[in-house]
Order: sequence, then structure tokens, then C-alpha cells
Amino acid sequence: MSEIQKTAKTVTGKVVSNKMDKTISVLVSRKVKHPLYEKYIRRSTKFMAHDENNECGEGDVVVIEASKPISKNKTWKLQKVVTKTQEI
Repeated sequence: MSEIQKTAKTVTGKVVSNKMDKTISVLVSRKVKHPLYEKYIRRSTKFMAHDENNECGEGDVVVIEASKPISKNKTWKLQKVVTKTQEI
């Protein structure tokens, strides 16, 4: 038997809201090519992610990974904070 290690899907995005308890809203942007005009278009998706220690602030760049459903809208959890924003 061969052991295959499964890795969770990860995406990088920017925190747009941290007003909820233990939850952050992460905006993930990507570029897709238009099928007819072949111009690159920006598309974005917002994910709700679980932030156990409430360590993220708005504007932080984070990596989130897919997990089992935590609530109705939360199926991602915070893996790591890449960059923190400067607080004034």
C-alpha cells in the first residue's frame, strides 16, 4: 500500500473585514482570460475564514486553507499571516 498525503487547498488574499468574533472575510483576486477577446479580466471572491485567536486586522495579507464546514458560510481556516498592515 502506498501512502498518499493529502494537502489542503490554499489561497492567498486580503482581509477586508474582521468585525466578527473568530471570523475574517478574505478577498481573493485572480485574473482570467476572456474566451472571445482574450483580454485578462480581474475576478474576485470573498471567503469567510476561521481565525481562532482574532489575530488578523483589515488589510492583512493571509493564506487560508480549505477545511471541513465550521458554520453555514465558513469552510476555510487561517493558515498564516503573510504581511501585517501598519496601525496608526
